[in-house]
Amino acid sequence: MTTDTDIQLSGPFKAVDSSGRSHDVKAIRIYDEGYGIIDVFIDFAKPVEAGAYKDKALIKQVIDRLRALGYVGPDFSHSDPGLQDSKLIVLEAPEEFSEFAKNKGWKNLAEEFDDE
Repeated sequence: MTTDTDIQLSGPFKAVDSSGRSHDVKAIRIYDEGYGIIDVFIDFAKPVEAGAYKDKALIKQVIDRLRALGYVGPDFSHSDPGLQDSKLIVLEAPEEFSEFAKNKGWKNLAEEFDDE
């Protein structure tokens, strides 16, 4: 589920969880602007098991996909458990992700308030 405010970072690919189940990822996306911390949305074609946002093997493949697209930096953590959904995993990107996101068109609204 994307909107006009989304930046798609990756199209469809397959990812396998720690139990060996294959999942069809529809897209990895972010909102086009924000205040520093970036939530990364992973959309799935079909529902994934509850708690999939904690599956290290599945998340590693998502991060590996982003690294293949040019992201350089540490792994992500999961975002608020309340944001997770049956067809959606939300990850919280580290600060180093901002440069990659900017190259994809993301705007850091917090920069407007910098005292530079």
